[in-house]
Amino acid sequence: MSISAPSFDLSGRTALVTGAGRGIGLAIAEALAASGAEVVLCARSGDEIEAAAERIRAAGYSASALALDVTDVEAVQAEIAQRNAFDIFVNNAGTNRPKPLTEVTLDDYDAVLGLNLRAAIFAAQAVSARMLKDKRPGSIINMSSQMGHVGGRNRTLYCASKWGLEGFTKALAIELAPHQIRVNTICPTFVRTPMTAPFFEDAAFASEVLTKIPMGRVGDVSDITGAAIYLASDNARMVTGSAMMVDGGWTAQ
Repeated sequence: MSISAPSFDLSGRTALVTGAGRGIGLAIAEALAASGAEVVLCARSGDEIEAAAERIRAAGYSASALALDVTDVEAVQAEIAQRNAFDIFVNNAGTNRPKPLTEVTLDDYDAVLGLNLRAAIFAAQAVSARMLKDKRPGSIINMSSQMGHVGGRNRTLYCASKWGLEGFTKALAIELAPHQIRVNTICPTFVRTPMTAPFFEDAAFASEVLTKIPMGRVGDVSDITGAAIYLASDNARMVTGSAMMVDGGWTAQ
C-alpha cells in the first residue's frame, strides 16, 4: 500500500501577480516561483519589480518583470491579449485611504474603487478571456480582505471595494466553473507591509486592531503565501467561489 501526500509543485505553470513590487504581492510572487511556477511580476514601478525579479532569478527560479499600471484597462487588455494564457493569476494590486466618510473626496473614491475594484474586475476579464481562448484551466485569486466581510471605522471606501470584489468573485466563479477555471479570494487581516506600516505608528490604532484578533498578533506576509500556493495548486481543484479567511479569528466573532 502506497501513501501519498498532496503536492504543491507548480512546475510548468505560469503565473501573473499584480502589485508585485512589495508587500503581499512580492511575497506571493516569490512563493509561486519557489514552488516551480514561471512568474511575471507586474506593477507600475519598473525599477522596483525588475530588481525583485532579478533577486528571484538569482535564487535559481524563473521570474520576469512587467511594468504596467493596472488602472489603464486598455493597456492591460492589450498586454494580456498578446501573451499565452496564464495558469495562475493573483489579482493583488490595491490601495487604501482611510478617513471618515465626511472627509472622503471624489479623488479618494476614484483612487480606491478605481484600483481595488474597477482595475481588478477588468484585469480578471482580460486574463480569463485569454484562458478561455486558449482553453486553459487555471486559478484566479483575487486579493480581498477581512474588510470584505465586516465593517471598519474610517474604511467606508475600502470596505465598499472589497465587498464588491467578494460578490464579483462569486459571480465569476459560477461563470468560469464549466471551463475548470477557479476563482477565489484571500481575505487577510491587517498585515505588516510598507502600505500598512504608517498605521501601526499610531499606538491607539495598533492596540484597537490587536483587541479584535483572537490570535493576538497582526499578520505577516508569510501567513498569506501558503493560502495563495494552496489556491493555485491542484489541491484546491474543487474550491471555487470561496473566501479564504486569514484573519486570526477577527471575523469569527
